[in-house]
Amino acid sequence: MMKKIYLLGATGSIGEQTIEIIRENPTDFILKGVSAYNNFEALKRIIKEFDLDIVCVKNESQATEIAKQYPDIKVVFGEEGLSFLAGYNPYQDITLINALVGMVGLKPTIKAIEINRDILLANKETLVVGGHLIKEKLKTSKAKIYPIDSEHSALWQALNGEELSTVNRLIITASGGAFRDKNREELNNVLVKDALNHPNWAMGKKITIDSATMINKGFEVIEACYLFDIEIDKVETILHYESIIHSMIEFVDGSIMAQIADHDMRLPISYAMYYPQRKPSIANKFDLIRLNNLHFEKMNFERYPCLLYAIEAYKNGGSLRTVLNAANEVAVKLFLEEKIAFLDIEKIIRAEMDNHEIIPFPSLEEIYYIDREIKERIYKQY
Repeated sequence: MMKKIYLLGATGSIGEQTIEIIRENPTDFILKGVSAYNNFEALKRIIKEFDLDIVCVKNESQATEIAKQYPDIKVVFGEEGLSFLAGYNPYQDITLINALVGMVGLKPTIKAIEINRDILLANKETLVVGGHLIKEKLKTSKAKIYPIDSEHSALWQALNGEELSTVNRLIITASGGAFRDKNREELNNVLVKDALNHPNWAMGKKITIDSATMINKGFEVIEACYLFDIEIDKVETILHYESIIHSMIEFVDGSIMAQIADHDMRLPISYAMYYPQRKPSIANKFDLIRLNNLHFEKMNFERYPCLLYAIEAYKNGGSLRTVLNAANEVAVKLFLEEKIAFLDIEKIIRAEMDNHEIIPFPSLEEIYYIDREIKERIYKQY
């Protein structure tokens, strides 16, 4: 049966690779809705190529242009448009792929859950800041959330058919990012162009910086707790420079199950899109000879304090996770604009976390209020 796909973030890295999979498998998938914010020209090419029902663009002027050229397509815009798209035509068998970056991805995920629509999730913020809300929503919904991130896909595959009670720990691997060979002192004068030079992966700018600070691993630890219903003390991160083993499961009997693949995001995307089946993938095939040269190191929290901040935010709970995410979003943006130094990112996050009075179970409205408040305060300072 052909799967109908709505894709949020169609012109980003995950979105582009998802479209590549759809393009290569026209009898398995049909793209019926997309959103794009930052690359209007690429979006227009997608609209021209596929028979879409609905499109979400950044603003009203873009919406007017698309509506004039394609009168048969439903056109919406802005954050409200994203949620509208996520819940559009709830009676069709449609899968939502959420490849958005930032807080903007939370509301569309909630909307899809409310109408029992399955979600393939690559938006970290959905679970980092709203995991408690998502968990409650899923209790009364038929919707399922399937991860697209390579690390969580690896855990998902390794856990398939296993009892959670037999798991001793989840082990998430980390490349170490662009500055993994530098010490703390050497980080004082690093440049944006250096931070964007990831040793293994080709990703968007924000996640590449998040990889350099290692906060992305902190987000992944939080996500794993919600995705697999496991305590955070049972989730461990280790350095693995080659990004060949994406994650591992250690069972109570001492056995370790690892998922091994080339660093090609098309594999976890394809796995989620075809689930519960496993089909041939256009992803690069792994050369086993490369297993002769793999390295692992214990995580150094003094070197990567942002990872520890994320763990702290999860353990303390509630709105502190929103503070963590909001402060990081602004700090990364300021660094990319060369308004702050690289190490200022962690300083900004730490300061905001220290000054926050935690709300134990924040509502959606409170999450967005805190997010705006944090961002506005940091912007005023810089």
